[in-house]
Amino acid sequence: MSETRLPCGFIISFSIVTLLAVETMTWAQPFAVDVSHRARSVAPGEAVLVTVSTATRLSYVVGQVFDRTVRFFHSTDGSWRGLVGIDLLVEPGDHVLRLDITPVGGAGVRHDYVLSVSDKSYPTRRLTVEPRYVEPPPDVVERIVREAERQAVIFATDTAERHWKGAWSRPVPGADTSAFGSRSVFNGQPRRPHSGADFRAAEGTPVTAPNGGKVVLTGDTYFSGGSVILDHGWGMYSYFAHLSKIEVEEHDVVSQGDVVGLAGSTGRVTGPHLHWTLRLSGAQVDPLSVIEILAP
Repeated sequence: MSETRLPCGFIISFSIVTLLAVETMTWAQPFAVDVSHRARSVAPGEAVLVTVSTATRLSYVVGQVFDRTVRFFHSTDGSWRGLVGIDLLVEPGDHVLRLDITPVGGAGVRHDYVLSVSDKSYPTRRLTVEPRYVEPPPDVVERIVREAERQAVIFATDTAERHWKGAWSRPVPGADTSAFGSRSVFNGQPRRPHSGADFRAAEGTPVTAPNGGKVVLTGDTYFSGGSVILDHGWGMYSYFAHLSKIEVEEHDVVSQGDVVGLAGSTGRVTGPHLHWTLRLSGAQVDPLSVIEILAP
């Protein structure tokens, strides 16, 4: 875990994370602003919690980075906080986080922050298996495309209402068993990175909502079997896969800890477990990074 605090206008460099803060004012600066961040690392597949603090009352804070909007909420301690998702496919290097900060009844200020994204290598496994385990049969291709298109529409939707708050919890008590971002090469053919986290879960283990959300998809999918997608608001989605039973219906509103289904081995898997994918404004991020940086 790396955590630092920096006043605007200073550069801080250290081994894992480099965050360069450069302030650009669009109007005369009427107040002082401090910025802090919390992250395991600033790297592809990670989430970063950015905090804006000032003695001046603010009415609005919003950011832009990686061609995505970063929404900020007013925290109970008076600061404003927003989550930045760094997608697995983001190139290492400097990326600008542009913050527009508006005080109550005053002129706004713009801050440009350069997030220096570090390179991060993920493990690769090479396997030789029977072709039927790699390529789906032709008669299901249309179904696979239809399911992928529906999910893409869901993940591209940025719901205005934020359903989540506070710390996040694990959906099952079992340990995480596969590395987020790992790549597989089957019969010499590279596959897309593993965009979620797998957890040890016996058949029938209750799967609970890691935070508040609205159910936007339930049903059986070819690759993921029994599936549930929760919309946590502000572009945050949880996708649970391989469920043996689904305990919610679309449009249900759930609270943290509510059971959404039971773990299983449905879909294209070799044994029971839970797969949890988290999307943050379209970015593929490790769910464990969100749990860690939002812990009290």
